[in-house]
Amino acid sequence: MDDAVIVVTLLLMAGSATAAVVQRDPARQALVLSVLGSVLAVLFTVLQAPDVGLSQLAVGSALTPLLIMLSVRKVRRRGRSEDGGAK
Repeated sequence: MDDAVIVVTLLLMAGSATAAVVQRDPARQALVLSVLGSVLAVLFTVLQAPDVGLSQLAVGSALTPLLIMLSVRKVRRRGRSEDGGAK
């Protein structure tokens, strides 16, 4: 049972990491990164490291994508305001 879960999570991890690299939009990359963090948290939990899994769940699937999304939003706003003032 555990071996099947490990194989499935490794395949999901490879797929979500590839999807994060393929995406062009930084906002979509952040969302895929959140999925990747969740899959890694499941993998760590299955591998009997629940403390690392909880840390990964908090940081990898919540905080890091949130910070990326906020940064992208700020950069896009700044770009729009500079474009509007240049015309």
